[in-house]
Amino acid sequence: MTSDDPKLPRRLSTADERAAFLARATAVPVTAPRGRLIFALDATASREPTWDLACQIQGELFSAAGAIGGLEVQLVFYRGFGECKASPWVGDPAALLRRMTGVRCLGGRTQIGRVLAHALAEARARPVNAVVFVGDAMEEGIDHLCHLAGQLGLIGAPVFLFHEGDDPTARAAFTEIARLSGGACCPFDGRSADQLRAFLGAVAAFAAGGRPALDHYGAAGGAAAAAVRQLTSQVRRS
Repeated sequence: MTSDDPKLPRRLSTADERAAFLARATAVPVTAPRGRLIFALDATASREPTWDLACQIQGELFSAAGAIGGLEVQLVFYRGFGECKASPWVGDPAALLRRMTGVRCLGGRTQIGRVLAHALAEARARPVNAVVFVGDAMEEGIDHLCHLAGQLGLIGAPVFLFHEGDDPTARAAFTEIARLSGGACCPFDGRSADQLRAFLGAVAAFAAGGRPALDHYGAAGGAAAAAVRQLTSQVRRS
């Protein structure tokens, strides 16, 4: 059928043309957006032993997320006198490992507020699926930290804090930051690589694929299942 109206097609598509169009459309790869995770570490002097541990096992962040759709990670650390740095976003474990192994711990006070403020700025510019923080102390005003944590919670950037040691002030602060942001706070033994590896893998799965991916990660059993149980008992359900 033809038409003199220039706004209408000159003729209808044939069955063969429609089939060819559908074949071309289905051949175009559909790429899901990669999850984005900020991996923040206290690099003050007291954390030197577990900084080395984190360098060894950070690949779990990528391996746990790779089967789901991948993960982009930004390394953030503070140390010394007012030093707080953030790396570019990277999508492979080797690049992140190179950056981490180039850092040495230095004495100084905690700068958790700067980490949370940075995470908030990043999440406002482009969604951040999770913020991981590993530390053993808190030497700042808790009210300011809680305010930042609440803002992160409002925009959907939960904070997952892994508390090394038994400092009660840090434990209370980390727990409240996790609650207000919609994340979780878990203690870990710096001597146990498997424990921290499982925690990081669980959060990476969550960042890459949400609660379904987190549940799937825990189905492996063992340390992974234990880590997922600890996280899911706290993570705010969407």
